[in-house]
Amino acid sequence: MARSVWKGPFVDGYLLKKAEKSRGTGRNEIIKIWSRRSTILPQFVGLTFGVYNGHKFLPVLVTENMVGHKFGEFSPTRVFHGHSAGDKTAKRDE
Repeated sequence: MARSVWKGPFVDGYLLKKAEKSRGTGRNEIIKIWSRRSTILPQFVGLTFGVYNGHKFLPVLVTENMVGHKFGEFSPTRVFHGHSAGDKTAKRDE
């Protein structure tokens, strides 16, 4: 279910502080965040965030097309390694 319009997008407070601090320094360094539930705001465009996926921080460069989405959408938590080769041979023999 979507969030109410009058409430506005959800963003953790520390995230806004980190983004403003990074913009102020002017250096292009990765901002490590754990908040996958936060919405990407227009102020974040051009910044690189390291979004934690439960194992490591994946770098996400925010572009204009990402505004309105959640950070978790760009940092997958599961890795698909493909189907094993044994499955194909077993199906062919049947």
